[in-house]
Amino acid sequence: MHPGLERAVFRRPVRERLDAAVDVLDWAPLGSWADDRTDGLLARIEVLVTHWGCPMIDGAVLDRAPNLRLVAHGGGTVKGGDLAIMTREVLERGVTVTTSASANAVPVAEFALGAILWSGKDAFGAAARLRGGVTPDGWTASMRRLGNWDRRIGLVGASLVGRHLIELLRPFRFDVSVYDPFLTAAEADHLGVTKAHDLVTLAAGSDVLSIHAPDVPATRGMVSAEVLAALPDGAVVINTARPVLLDQEALLVEASAGRLDAVLDVTDPEPLPVGHPLLSLPNVVVTPHVAGSQGRELGRLGESVVGEVERFVAGTPLAFPLTLDVWDRTA
Repeated sequence: MHPGLERAVFRRPVRERLDAAVDVLDWAPLGSWADDRTDGLLARIEVLVTHWGCPMIDGAVLDRAPNLRLVAHGGGTVKGGDLAIMTREVLERGVTVTTSASANAVPVAEFALGAILWSGKDAFGAAARLRGGVTPDGWTASMRRLGNWDRRIGLVGASLVGRHLIELLRPFRFDVSVYDPFLTAAEADHLGVTKAHDLVTLAAGSDVLSIHAPDVPATRGMVSAEVLAALPDGAVVINTARPVLLDQEALLVEASAGRLDAVLDVTDPEPLPVGHPLLSLPNVVVTPHVAGSQGRELGRLGESVVGEVERFVAGTPLAFPLTLDVWDRTA
Protein backbone atom coordinates (compact mmCIF):
# COMPACT_ATOMS: atom_id res chain seq x y z
CA MET A 1 0.00 0.00 0.00
CA HIS A 2 1.01 3.64 -0.07
CA PRO A 3 3.68 4.06 2.63
CA GLY A 4 2.13 5.83 5.61
CA LEU A 5 -1.38 4.64 4.88
CA GLU A 6 -0.98 1.78 7.35
CA ARG A 7 -0.89 4.24 10.25
CA ALA A 8 -4.38 5.54 9.43
CA VAL A 9 -5.89 2.17 8.55
CA PHE A 10 -4.37 0.00 11.28
CA ARG A 11 -4.63 1.87 14.54
CA ARG A 12 -3.20 0.42 17.72
CA PRO A 13 -6.12 -1.86 18.76
CA VAL A 14 -6.37 -3.22 15.22
CA ARG A 15 -2.59 -3.73 14.99
CA GLU A 16 -2.71 -5.66 18.25
CA ARG A 17 -5.45 -7.92 16.88
CA LEU A 18 -3.46 -8.57 13.71
CA ASP A 19 -0.30 -9.28 15.69
CA ALA A 20 -2.28 -11.75 17.80
CA ALA A 21 -3.73 -13.53 14.76
CA VAL A 22 -0.63 -13.87 12.59
CA ASP A 23 3.11 -13.35 12.56
CA VAL A 24 3.46 -9.93 10.93
CA LEU A 25 6.79 -10.11 9.10
CA ASP A 26 7.08 -6.39 8.43
CA TRP A 27 4.77 -3.48 9.29
CA ALA A 28 6.46 -1.19 6.74
CA PRO A 29 4.40 -1.42 3.53
CA LEU A 30 5.83 -2.55 0.23
CA GLY A 31 5.16 0.18 -2.32
CA SER A 32 6.83 -1.74 -5.13
CA TRP A 33 7.72 -5.32 -6.00
CA ALA A 34 11.23 -4.00 -6.68
CA ASP A 35 11.70 -3.22 -2.98
CA ASP A 36 14.85 -4.84 -1.56
CA ARG A 37 12.70 -6.70 0.99
CA THR A 38 10.31 -8.18 -1.57
CA ASP A 39 11.95 -11.52 -2.41
CA GLY A 40 12.52 -12.46 1.22
CA LEU A 41 8.98 -11.53 2.23
CA LEU A 42 7.15 -13.05 -0.75
CA ALA A 43 8.97 -16.33 -0.25
CA ARG A 44 7.49 -16.63 3.26
CA ILE A 45 4.06 -15.01 3.27
CA GLU A 46 0.79 -16.89 3.58
CA VAL A 47 -1.33 -13.77 4.04
CA LEU A 48 -0.87 -10.55 2.06
CA VAL A 49 -2.63 -7.45 3.38
CA THR A 50 -3.16 -4.82 0.69
CA HIS A 51 -4.66 -1.38 0.28
CA TRP A 52 -4.64 1.61 -2.08
CA GLY A 53 -1.32 1.86 -3.85
CA CYS A 54 -0.61 -1.86 -3.89
CA PRO A 55 1.45 -2.78 -6.99
CA MET A 56 -0.21 -5.24 -9.36
CA ILE A 57 -0.43 -8.85 -8.14
CA ASP A 58 -0.15 -11.05 -11.23
CA GLY A 59 1.25 -14.43 -12.21
CA ALA A 60 4.84 -13.24 -11.88
CA VAL A 61 4.25 -12.11 -8.29
CA LEU A 62 2.41 -15.33 -7.47
CA ASP A 63 5.41 -17.31 -8.73
CA ARG A 64 7.49 -15.52 -6.11
CA ALA A 65 4.95 -16.22 -3.35
CA PRO A 66 4.48 -20.01 -3.38
CA ASN A 67 2.85 -20.10 0.08
CA LEU A 68 0.33 -17.31 -0.48
CA ARG A 69 -3.14 -18.38 0.63
CA LEU A 70 -5.03 -15.13 1.32
CA VAL A 71 -5.08 -11.59 -0.05
CA ALA A 72 -6.98 -9.36 2.38
CA HIS A 73 -7.64 -6.05 0.63
CA GLY A 74 -8.37 -2.94 2.65
CA GLY A 75 -10.01 -1.13 -0.26
CA GLY A 76 -13.05 -1.96 -2.33
CA THR A 77 -11.98 -2.06 -5.97
CA VAL A 78 -9.41 -4.70 -6.93
CA LYS A 79 -9.65 -4.59 -10.73
CA GLY A 80 -10.10 -1.96 -13.40
CA GLY A 81 -8.94 1.63 -13.39
CA ASP A 82 -6.23 3.21 -11.29
CA LEU A 83 -7.28 1.24 -8.18
CA ALA A 84 -6.63 -2.18 -9.74
CA ILE A 85 -4.31 -4.33 -7.65
CA MET A 86 -4.68 -7.83 -9.09
CA THR A 87 -5.40 -9.92 -12.14
CA ARG A 88 -7.96 -12.69 -12.41
CA GLU A 89 -5.11 -15.18 -12.15
CA VAL A 90 -4.93 -14.67 -8.39
CA LEU A 91 -8.32 -16.34 -7.97
CA GLU A 92 -7.69 -18.84 -10.74
CA ARG A 93 -4.65 -20.13 -8.86
CA GLY A 94 -6.74 -20.80 -5.79
CA VAL A 95 -5.71 -17.85 -3.62
CA THR A 96 -8.55 -16.66 -1.40
CA VAL A 97 -9.39 -12.97 -1.80
CA THR A 98 -11.43 -10.75 0.46
CA THR A 99 -12.13 -7.03 0.20
CA SER A 100 -13.35 -4.19 2.38
CA ALA A 101 -15.89 -3.04 -0.20
CA SER A 102 -18.71 -3.49 2.30
CA ALA A 103 -16.96 -1.29 4.87
CA ASN A 104 -16.17 1.37 2.26
CA ALA A 105 -19.80 1.31 1.13
CA VAL A 106 -20.92 2.79 4.46
CA PRO A 107 -19.59 6.36 4.06
CA VAL A 108 -20.56 6.42 0.38
CA ALA A 109 -24.15 5.53 1.26
CA GLU A 110 -24.13 8.11 4.06
CA PHE A 111 -22.91 10.75 1.61
CA ALA A 112 -25.66 9.82 -0.85
CA LEU A 113 -28.28 10.03 1.91
CA GLY A 114 -27.04 13.49 2.83
CA ALA A 115 -27.17 14.56 -0.81
CA ILE A 116 -30.74 13.27 -1.12
CA LEU A 117 -31.93 15.07 2.00
CA TRP A 118 -30.15 18.36 1.30
CA SER A 119 -31.26 18.42 -2.32
CA GLY A 120 -34.84 17.80 -1.24
CA LYS A 121 -34.73 21.10 0.60
CA ASP A 122 -32.91 22.77 -2.31
CA ALA A 123 -30.26 23.64 0.28
CA PHE A 124 -27.44 23.74 -2.28
CA GLY A 125 -29.35 26.00 -4.67
CA ALA A 126 -30.61 28.24 -1.87
CA ALA A 127 -27.06 28.66 -0.55
CA ALA A 128 -25.80 29.57 -4.03
CA ARG A 129 -28.59 32.12 -4.49
CA LEU A 130 -27.92 33.58 -1.05
CA ARG A 131 -24.24 34.08 -1.94
CA GLY A 132 -25.47 36.00 -4.98
CA GLY A 133 -27.67 38.26 -2.85
CA VAL A 134 -30.99 36.53 -3.56
CA THR A 135 -32.96 35.99 -0.36
CA PRO A 136 -35.78 33.43 0.12
CA ASP A 137 -39.23 34.67 -0.81
CA GLY A 138 -41.15 33.17 2.06
CA TRP A 139 -44.36 31.31 1.23
CA THR A 140 -43.65 31.32 -2.48
CA ALA A 141 -40.48 29.32 -1.89
CA SER A 142 -42.19 26.91 0.50
CA MET A 143 -44.92 26.17 -2.02
CA ARG A 144 -42.45 25.03 -4.66
CA ARG A 145 -41.80 21.37 -5.22
CA LEU A 146 -39.58 21.12 -2.16
CA GLY A 147 -39.30 18.77 0.79
CA ASN A 148 -38.48 15.13 1.34
CA TRP A 149 -41.93 13.82 2.25
CA ASP A 150 -43.17 11.22 -0.26
CA ARG A 151 -40.17 11.71 -2.52
CA ARG A 152 -39.47 9.11 -5.22
CA ILE A 153 -35.93 7.74 -5.12
CA GLY A 154 -34.50 5.75 -8.03
CA LEU A 155 -31.33 3.77 -7.39
CA VAL A 156 -29.17 2.57 -10.25
CA GLY A 157 -27.61 -0.61 -8.89
CA ALA A 158 -28.35 -2.86 -5.93
CA SER A 159 -24.65 -2.90 -5.08
CA LEU A 160 -23.20 -2.90 -1.59
CA VAL A 161 -23.58 0.88 -1.53
CA GLY A 162 -27.06 0.70 -3.01
CA ARG A 163 -28.23 -1.84 -0.46
CA HIS A 164 -26.77 0.07 2.47
CA LEU A 165 -28.44 3.24 1.19
CA ILE A 166 -31.76 1.39 1.06
CA GLU A 167 -31.37 0.66 4.77
CA LEU A 168 -30.53 4.30 5.52
CA LEU A 169 -33.61 5.45 3.62
CA ARG A 170 -36.01 3.32 5.66
CA PRO A 171 -36.82 5.91 8.38
CA PHE A 172 -38.02 8.36 5.75
CA ARG A 173 -41.24 8.53 3.75
CA PHE A 174 -39.65 7.64 0.41
CA ASP A 175 -40.83 5.50 -2.48
CA VAL A 176 -37.67 3.60 -3.49
CA SER A 177 -37.22 1.87 -6.84
CA VAL A 178 -34.10 0.05 -8.09
CA TYR A 179 -32.80 -0.92 -11.49
CA ASP A 180 -30.32 -3.79 -11.43
CA PRO A 181 -30.46 -6.69 -13.91
CA PHE A 182 -29.09 -9.05 -11.24
CA LEU A 183 -31.70 -8.11 -8.62
CA THR A 184 -34.42 -10.74 -8.43
CA ALA A 185 -38.04 -9.97 -7.67
CA ALA A 186 -37.73 -11.89 -4.40
CA GLU A 187 -34.69 -9.83 -3.36
CA ALA A 188 -36.51 -6.61 -4.21
CA ASP A 189 -39.43 -7.69 -2.03
CA HIS A 190 -37.04 -8.53 0.80
CA LEU A 191 -35.36 -5.13 0.49
CA GLY A 192 -38.74 -3.40 0.40
CA VAL A 193 -38.15 -1.72 -2.96
CA THR A 194 -39.79 -1.74 -6.37
CA LYS A 195 -37.79 -3.43 -9.12
CA ALA A 196 -37.63 -1.35 -12.32
CA HIS A 197 -37.17 -3.34 -15.51
CA ASP A 198 -35.28 -0.64 -17.41
CA LEU A 199 -33.50 2.63 -16.71
CA VAL A 200 -35.88 4.85 -18.67
CA THR A 201 -38.82 3.60 -16.61
CA LEU A 202 -36.84 4.09 -13.40
CA ALA A 203 -35.94 7.66 -14.38
CA ALA A 204 -39.46 8.59 -15.42
CA GLY A 205 -40.76 7.70 -11.95
CA SER A 206 -37.96 9.29 -9.89
CA ASP A 207 -37.44 12.66 -8.25
CA VAL A 208 -33.88 11.56 -7.47
CA LEU A 209 -31.67 9.28 -9.55
CA SER A 210 -28.70 8.04 -7.50
CA ILE A 211 -26.02 5.95 -9.23
CA HIS A 212 -24.47 2.97 -7.40
CA ALA A 213 -23.41 0.51 -10.10
CA PRO A 214 -19.87 -0.84 -10.61
CA ASP A 215 -17.61 0.27 -13.44
CA VAL A 216 -17.69 -2.69 -15.82
CA PRO A 217 -18.09 -2.69 -19.62
CA ALA A 218 -21.85 -3.27 -19.45
CA THR A 219 -22.48 -0.24 -17.21
CA ARG A 220 -20.42 2.43 -18.97
CA GLY A 221 -22.66 5.19 -20.27
CA MET A 222 -25.75 3.49 -18.86
CA VAL A 223 -27.21 6.76 -17.53
CA SER A 224 -27.51 8.13 -21.05
CA ALA A 225 -29.06 11.22 -22.59
CA GLU A 226 -32.24 9.18 -23.08
CA VAL A 227 -32.36 8.25 -19.40
CA LEU A 228 -31.72 11.83 -18.30
CA ALA A 229 -34.43 13.11 -20.64
CA ALA A 230 -36.91 10.75 -18.98
CA LEU A 231 -36.41 12.36 -15.57
CA PRO A 232 -39.13 14.82 -14.55
CA ASP A 233 -38.36 18.52 -14.39
CA GLY A 234 -36.56 19.44 -11.18
CA ALA A 235 -35.18 15.94 -10.59
CA VAL A 236 -31.75 15.46 -9.03
CA VAL A 237 -28.95 13.25 -10.37
CA ILE A 238 -26.45 12.00 -7.79
CA ASN A 239 -23.27 10.19 -8.80
CA THR A 240 -20.98 8.75 -6.13
CA ALA A 241 -19.96 5.74 -8.24
CA ARG A 242 -17.78 6.31 -11.32
CA PRO A 243 -17.96 9.09 -13.93
CA VAL A 244 -18.06 6.71 -16.91
CA LEU A 245 -21.51 5.47 -15.88
CA LEU A 246 -23.05 8.87 -16.62
CA ASP A 247 -23.22 10.86 -19.87
CA GLN A 248 -21.71 13.97 -18.34
CA GLU A 249 -22.16 16.11 -21.45
CA ALA A 250 -25.86 15.26 -21.63
CA LEU A 251 -26.19 16.13 -17.94
CA LEU A 252 -24.45 19.45 -18.56
CA VAL A 253 -27.04 20.30 -21.21
CA GLU A 254 -29.94 19.41 -18.89
CA ALA A 255 -28.44 21.23 -15.90
CA SER A 256 -27.51 24.31 -17.93
CA ALA A 257 -31.13 24.57 -19.02
CA GLY A 258 -32.16 24.44 -15.35
CA ARG A 259 -34.23 21.31 -15.90
CA LEU A 260 -32.16 18.98 -13.71
CA ASP A 261 -30.05 19.44 -10.59
CA ALA A 262 -27.00 17.34 -9.79
CA VAL A 263 -24.64 16.32 -7.00
CA LEU A 264 -21.45 14.86 -8.49
CA ASP A 265 -18.71 13.38 -6.34
CA VAL A 266 -17.02 11.87 -9.42
CA THR A 267 -16.39 13.62 -12.73
CA ASP A 268 -14.52 13.25 -16.01
CA PRO A 269 -11.83 14.49 -15.78
CA GLU A 270 -11.21 14.28 -12.08
CA PRO A 271 -10.87 16.90 -10.79
CA LEU A 272 -12.64 19.20 -13.21
CA PRO A 273 -10.42 22.02 -14.48
CA VAL A 274 -10.96 25.54 -13.21
CA GLY A 275 -13.59 27.21 -15.34
CA HIS A 276 -15.48 24.04 -16.26
CA PRO A 277 -19.17 24.96 -16.69
CA LEU A 278 -20.37 22.36 -14.19
CA LEU A 279 -18.46 24.20 -11.46
CA SER A 280 -20.34 27.46 -12.01
CA LEU A 281 -23.91 26.19 -12.27
CA PRO A 282 -25.95 27.07 -9.16
CA ASN A 283 -27.98 23.85 -9.47
CA VAL A 284 -24.92 21.57 -9.56
CA VAL A 285 -22.70 20.65 -6.62
CA VAL A 286 -19.33 19.06 -7.42
CA THR A 287 -17.19 17.51 -4.70
CA PRO A 288 -13.67 16.07 -5.24
CA HIS A 289 -14.33 12.32 -4.79
CA VAL A 290 -14.76 12.48 -1.02
CA ALA A 291 -17.73 10.13 -0.53
CA GLY A 292 -15.56 7.07 0.15
CA SER A 293 -13.59 6.46 3.32
CA GLN A 294 -11.75 9.55 4.53
CA GLY A 295 -9.69 10.27 7.64
CA ARG A 296 -11.05 8.45 10.67
CA GLU A 297 -13.30 6.35 8.41
CA LEU A 298 -10.17 4.51 7.25
CA GLY A 299 -10.19 2.75 10.60
CA ARG A 300 -13.35 0.90 9.56
CA LEU A 301 -11.44 -0.55 6.62
CA GLY A 302 -8.67 -1.76 8.92
CA GLU A 303 -11.17 -3.45 11.20
CA SER A 304 -12.73 -5.17 8.18
CA VAL A 305 -9.35 -6.51 7.03
CA VAL A 306 -8.34 -7.80 10.43
CA GLY A 307 -11.72 -9.43 10.98
CA GLU A 308 -11.28 -11.36 7.75
CA VAL A 309 -7.73 -12.42 8.65
CA GLU A 310 -8.97 -13.62 12.04
CA ARG A 311 -11.72 -15.66 10.40
CA PHE A 312 -9.30 -17.12 7.88
CA VAL A 313 -6.86 -18.20 10.58
CA ALA A 314 -9.70 -19.69 12.63
CA GLY A 315 -10.96 -21.63 9.61
CA THR A 316 -14.38 -19.98 9.70
CA PRO A 317 -16.17 -18.63 6.60
CA LEU A 318 -15.09 -15.21 5.40
CA ALA A 319 -17.64 -12.42 5.54
CA PHE A 320 -16.65 -10.68 2.31
CA PRO A 321 -14.98 -13.10 -0.14
CA LEU A 322 -14.42 -12.24 -3.78
CA THR A 323 -15.06 -15.24 -6.02
CA LEU A 324 -14.61 -16.00 -9.69
CA ASP A 325 -18.35 -16.28 -10.34
CA VAL A 326 -18.82 -12.54 -9.64
CA TRP A 327 -15.46 -11.31 -10.97
CA ASP A 328 -16.85 -10.00 -14.27
CA ARG A 329 -19.55 -7.87 -12.63
CA THR A 330 -17.48 -6.64 -9.69
CA ALA A 331 -15.60 -3.37 -9.59
